[in-house]
Amino acid sequence: MESPAETTVLVADDQAMIRAGLVALLSAEPDLRVLAEAEDGAAAVAAVRRRRPDVVLMDVRMPGMDGITAAREILTATEGATSVIMLTVHDLDEYVYAALRAGASGFLLKDAPPEELVRAVHTVAAGEALLAPRVTRRLLNRFASLGVRDASTELSGLTNRELDVLLEVARGGSNADIARNLGLAELTVKSHLYHVMQKLHLSSRTQLVITAYETGLVSPGQVNGPEAPV
Repeated sequence: MESPAETTVLVADDQAMIRAGLVALLSAEPDLRVLAEAEDGAAAVAAVRRRRPDVVLMDVRMPGMDGITAAREILTATEGATSVIMLTVHDLDEYVYAALRAGASGFLLKDAPPEELVRAVHTVAAGEALLAPRVTRRLLNRFASLGVRDASTELSGLTNRELDVLLEVARGGSNADIARNLGLAELTVKSHLYHVMQKLHLSSRTQLVITAYETGLVSPGQVNGPEAPV
């Protein structure tokens, strides 16, 4: 019988040795359970539709359907109920940015320490995102060349408090940070985030961050602090 506190995971990687290592590492954690493995994007999508895991660890580059395409299909099929963490060799991988824009909850380098991987799974399962300040700065630099789009209509439906919460998310704040900074309960912060996502038709925290940058709500100088989950 599944424990209510248990987080279920699917691992997708085309390299059998890496996949086996990830499965072994996660299975050693008492509150994590690996539901399935997949060797490519298409298999990952099919497995998610059958098993509905809480979190998917998805390799970016795989034969056939790549990780980005698979992430989009998974996030659409589960309406954001399943979180996706992208696995990559390089943190400047072009595909990582596409994944974040698609709604992935963040990314990990394949050579990250084991405890970082476990912490990442717990983080996204709790509704947070893995976006370190250095990553958001790179995202901004990438989107800056496209110019800031007009936010007057896009953000006009948000209340002042919802704008405050969106700004805090873009600055790198966790739910606990935002609650403390704005003098709110964490449940209230989660409620505001839900309404902001609904109004902006977004499905993930990373998409909120990107929207804040693209609309000029936040600038690079406003992102600071140690590297930590968003």
